[in-house]
Amino acid sequence: MDGEAVLARTARPERDPVLPLRAAAAAAQAGLPLSRHAVRHLATAAKPLPAPWPAEAREQLITLLGAGEPTLAVWEALEAEGLVTRLLPDWERVRCRPQRNPVHTWTVDRHLVETAVRAAALTRRVGRPDLLLVAALLHDIGKGRPGDHSLAGEAIARDTAVRIGFDAADADVVAVLVRHHLLLVETATRRDLDDPATVESVAKAVGSLSTLELLHALTEADALATGPAAWSSWRASLVADLVKRVAGALAGDIPQVARPAAPGAAEERLAVEALRTGEPVLDLHAEAAPQDGAPEPVGVELLIALPDQPGVLPAVAGVLALHRLTVRSADLRAIDLDPSFGGPAVLVLNWRVAAEYGSLPQAARLRADLVRVLDGSLDVAARLAERDAAYPRRRGSRPHRLG
Repeated sequence: MDGEAVLARTARPERDPVLPLRAAAAAAQAGLPLSRHAVRHLATAAKPLPAPWPAEAREQLITLLGAGEPTLAVWEALEAEGLVTRLLPDWERVRCRPQRNPVHTWTVDRHLVETAVRAAALTRRVGRPDLLLVAALLHDIGKGRPGDHSLAGEAIARDTAVRIGFDAADADVVAVLVRHHLLLVETATRRDLDDPATVESVAKAVGSLSTLELLHALTEADALATGPAAWSSWRASLVADLVKRVAGALAGDIPQVARPAAPGAAEERLAVEALRTGEPVLDLHAEAAPQDGAPEPVGVELLIALPDQPGVLPAVAGVLALHRLTVRSADLRAIDLDPSFGGPAVLVLNWRVAAEYGSLPQAARLRADLVRVLDGSLDVAARLAERDAAYPRRRGSRPHRLG
C-alpha cells in the first residue's frame, strides 16, 4: 500500500509475539519500508518474546539481517518505536552512541546495522550465515561498558545468542567472533606473519577452521562499514595471507622454514657503499599503481643500508614518521661482507612505505635527516610533538541517530 509494507486487517499482534520480526523481515525482503502506523501498532500491542525465543523468531531476525540494504530503513522504523531495545535490551547502551575514533562514519548502533548489511553480501563465503549476521550485529555491543569493548561484548554476545535461541555451542562461536573481531586486521598489519608464533597465537584464539572462515568475513564487513579509510586492497591482501597461514596451522600443516635468501644485487651494492662511507645509503623504487582502482597512496620500496649501531631502528622509524610515511611492511637483515672490508656488519632495511598524503620525499632529504638523528643533532620526538601541537585534533563525527 502506497509503496510500504502494512499489516493485514486480520493481524493480531497481541496474540503473536513473533509478528514484529515477521513483518520486518517481510518488508526488508520485499525492499519496502515498514509503515510507521504498523510499527506503532506492533509496539503498542505485541507481547514480549519469551526467552529463549522460539525458532521462528530467530529465523525471522536472520532473514531481516540478511536482506541487505533494505534492512536499514526497516531497522530504523523498529528503533524509532523502541522495538529494537525490547527485542535486544543491551542495545540501549549503544543506541545513538558516538564513536571515539573519527575513522568511523556512523554512531555505534548504525555501524552495527551497517556491518550486518555488509555481512549479508558475504554470506555465500561461510558455512553458517546465521552466525555471521548475528555476530556482525553484536560485534561492538560492548561499547559503552567499562574496559575493553571486545571483552565486554563477548559476554553480552553469548547471553544474547542464547536469548534469541541459539544452543550453547553456537552461542560460544558468536562470543568468540565478537571477542576477536579485531584480531585478524590488527595482527596482519602489525605483526610479522613469517613468525610461527604469530600464526600459532591466532590459531589458538580462533580454534577451528569454521570460526576462522566466519571471522574473516566479519573482519571485512566491519571494516567496510567503518569508513573509507578502514579497508583497502592492501589490508585485504594482508588479512587473506594471515587467514591462509592460520588455516594451514589449524589443518595440521607443518610450515616450511624458509632459508634466508641471499642478498640481492641492490642490497649488496648499498651495503658495500655504507661500509665504505660509514654513513647511511638510501635507494627508492616506485611501486606500480594498484590495478583494481583502490584509493591507495602510491608507495615505494625504500632500501636503507648503514653500519650496525645502537638505535638504528628507532631512528629510521622516527624519520619516516617525520616525513609522514606509512610503513606497509619491513624487513631487516644483517650482511657480513668480505672481511677485507673490515668493520661491523651492515644492516639493510627493506621498507615498503606510502605517503599519507602529498608527494613522496626525496631520498636525499630522508638520508640527511637520518644522519642528523643518528649523530644527535635532530630530535625527532620534539619535532613530532611540535607538529602535533600545531594542528588541532580531529573532532569526532557527528552522531547519526537511527530513526
